[in-house]
Amino acid sequence: MNSFPIFSEYVQKARLLAVEAGIEIMKFYSNNIVYREKPDKSPLTDADEASDHIITTGLKKYFPKIPVISEESTDTNPKNSLVNIDSGLFWLVDPLDGTKEFIKKNGEFTVNIALISSGKPILGAVYAPVLDTAWYGIIDKGSYKILKNQSPIKINVIEPDSTIKVVTSRSHANNPKLDEFLKDYPDHELVKMGSSIKICLVADGTAHMYPRLGPTMEWDT
Repeated sequence: MNSFPIFSEYVQKARLLAVEAGIEIMKFYSNNIVYREKPDKSPLTDADEASDHIITTGLKKYFPKIPVISEESTDTNPKNSLVNIDSGLFWLVDPLDGTKEFIKKNGEFTVNIALISSGKPILGAVYAPVLDTAWYGIIDKGSYKILKNQSPIKINVIEPDSTIKVVTSRSHANNPKLDEFLKDYPDHELVKMGSSIKICLVADGTAHMYPRLGPTMEWDT
């Protein structure tokens, strides 16, 4: 028997909030995008903050007993956290993953929402506003993809027949570690892509592998 309840309501609420936030993000996309730097030198835009407001407000409304940790509105110092990230239940949010790609206006950015239990993700939803595509899933229950307003289709990772399609970060493409890694896969096709779309492409079988050889943050994965 599955150790987790079937969080169908949870994942659908997360997906709908991701879509709502994505629609809000697109209101900033056609304008001259102004950004400022955060302490870690990464960019922050009004779209990041507008998306964050929609998601955190929505999650707190629907699930008031579950804390929310978001990249843009949470004190990320573990000593100041209101939740035990190793044993607690909490929402983990990246309201605009791929801000650099958003600024470049290449369409490769997403909204990421996940529910974490005892340090492990048990469900998640990702929405790519420009592609109007959502991916979502629940642990042990499978994952799905919705393209535009079509019906959900079940997705799975796939084994390559011959050529391995490898996705890599557009913003961190010049990586000697990646070049060294790919020597073990001489028959490969390299596709550069921004944000968590890369992981989703592996999840739905469009790509086979995403080697991440540098530091990353939990809300990115």
